[in-house]
Amino acid sequence: MKIRVGFEMIYDFPQPTPLIAVVGTHFTRASDIVVPDHLVSEPSVPITPYRDGFGNWCSRLVAPAGRMRLTADGIVRDSGQADLIVPSAQQHAVEDLPPDTIVYLLGSRYVETDRLTDMAWKLFEKTAPGWARVKGICDFVHNHIAFGYEHARPTKTAWEVFNEGKGVCRDYAHLAIAFCRCMNIPARYCTGYLSDIGMAPPYAAGDFAGWFEAYIGGRWYTFDPRNNIPRIGRVLIAQGRDAADVPITQTFGPNTLLDFKVWTDELVC
Repeated sequence: MKIRVGFEMIYDFPQPTPLIAVVGTHFTRASDIVVPDHLVSEPSVPITPYRDGFGNWCSRLVAPAGRMRLTADGIVRDSGQADLIVPSAQQHAVEDLPPDTIVYLLGSRYVETDRLTDMAWKLFEKTAPGWARVKGICDFVHNHIAFGYEHARPTKTAWEVFNEGKGVCRDYAHLAIAFCRCMNIPARYCTGYLSDIGMAPPYAAGDFAGWFEAYIGGRWYTFDPRNNIPRIGRVLIAQGRDAADVPITQTFGPNTLLDFKVWTDELVC
């Protein structure tokens, strides 16, 4: 199948403002790109690409004072298959983990492993290591948190969402990541597009989604404690330790977001 992905964000800047955007389809999906989802600005300004320390494609620009529209619109080829389920995936001993996974065992900005380790072991010590343990963590997080956009705030951490019991998709991911790391399972934060393909209506308004990947069975597997069921049409944009590493936009000055739209639609040929 083919999926149309894209967004429109309209800002108002009171002064010229540097901005970093992490919005393009991830390089691991490069062979699936039919129409590139290039970042376009109105008014047009120079955009400089670079790769960050996690391999994500980023774009730098300076927004002029006044209103600016940022948009992208592309088409991605997709298998149409739901997220993999591999119950046989085993947990690795820490000493056997590949070196590049170790950073995803450590605490980070929104993931306070030091504050959650005791609770994680109380909750999940008796689960079978590997896939069953990660699934048990996702089940707990899914049931523990009440979803609502009104519960979102940019400073909320895994510890806070555990105690408050409410949040948005990134909060579900942060708490599950924290529990995985506390149980010695590398886990990394992912942001991207998530379609409603295969889901029954009504459909929520389009938005970017947050989920995570856990390293078990010799590779990274996708887990989504917010939805907690395999989904079709997941298009990765970026990966990092947590949401602090992969903000969709990072502005270096005051601004107002006036409008925001995201689409992830199956194209019917």
